[in-house]
Parts: sequence; C-alpha cells; structure tokens
Amino acid sequence: MLGAMTDGLRDPGLYETIHRRRDVRAEFTGEPIDPEVLRRILGAAHSAPSVGLTQPWDFVVVSDPETKKKFWDHVTCERERFASSLDEGKSRLFANIKIEGILESSVSVVVTYDHSRGAPAVLGRYTIHDAGLFSVCLAIENLWLSATAEGLGMGWVSFYREPVLRELLGIPESIRPVAWLCIGPVTHLEEVPDLERAGWRRRRPLEDALHWETWQ
Repeated sequence: MLGAMTDGLRDPGLYETIHRRRDVRAEFTGEPIDPEVLRRILGAAHSAPSVGLTQPWDFVVVSDPETKKKFWDHVTCERERFASSLDEGKSRLFANIKIEGILESSVSVVVTYDHSRGAPAVLGRYTIHDAGLFSVCLAIENLWLSATAEGLGMGWVSFYREPVLRELLGIPESIRPVAWLCIGPVTHLEEVPDLERAGWRRRRPLEDALHWETWQ
C-alpha cells in the first residue's frame, strides 16, 4: 500500500517515516541515545514553524531515574482513576493497554508553552488565541518524525495533572507543560497502532474525513 502511495516521488523517505511513526510504550530497550542524535532531533523540533516566529516552546530533558519514578507514580494513580470511570467492558480492554514507557525509555523530554513570548504583538495570534499552542504541537511532531527517522521510538504520556508536573520539574506558573515524551531505542515499531490492536478504537478511512468546498 505504502509503495503505491510513494511511487514516482523524488524522495519517498518522508512519507515512509510518517507512516512508520508510532506512539511507543512497550518496545523501548533502555539503551542510551547518542548525545549527537538527541541534539539533532531536538534541533529538528526547534526548527518547527511558529506563529509570529515566537518559538514559544522549551524542552526539559529528564534522565534522572528518581524524577522519572515520581512521575510514573503520579501517572499510575491517574490511570487507576480513569479505569474506575469506565464501564465493565471498557475496563477489561483498558486493563491490557500499556499507556506509557516512562521507566523503560532512555530519556524523557517535557515540552512547554510560553504564552507570553513575543507578546503582546504576536503576529498571527490576534484572532486565534491558541495559535501559539498549535506551534508547540508542530515542534512535537517534528521531534516525533525525526526520532522515527533516526530509528528511535517516542511515546506521548498524557495521564497527568499539569500542576503536578509543573511542581515536579520546577516549571514557572506562567509556563504550561504540554507533553511528557518518552524517547529511546526500540526493539521494533509496530505496524498497527496499539489501541487498534487492543480493540479500543479503529482508524477512520481518509474518505470519512474529507470534505469538499463546504462541510456538507
């Protein structure tokens, strides 16, 4: 399928990387990342487009086992709270789904958002308040794709409370933590996303997401 999609392209590598990318949880080996590779993928993230050229992101690189364990404890508690909110069927499904690779991954990168950077005259944010947050997400996608291209896996952990993470890493009150990302070498990347393999959800076909000219 992918071969047919990339036939005739001058450089199909980007498309191959996009389709190989996975949210990794269970496949981390724990082996160290070459410092030059880590700097290279962070550089790719830092080169993302941003509203008003504000580059409103920062990257907190976390390798300390004690810090990672404290965050893992918090995420585990939030997982249990979410599980208790599910009906019996969903709860059984969720019990077999791994949601993070905090302790197994080589390093974690926390990406933050500074709404005040470049303010008050942020070119392009006048009518869209969240444009800066969208910029941070573009940096995260750059990081994800470059990690994949380097043969690394990455997983986005979202089972946390922002005030807890802010306190754990000493992030100023005015700065919003957007993502805790687990990164490292992996045994392999799964062909089918975890949630689809577990039966939690299935991906929508492109045709179901396309609209022409108007929503209708």
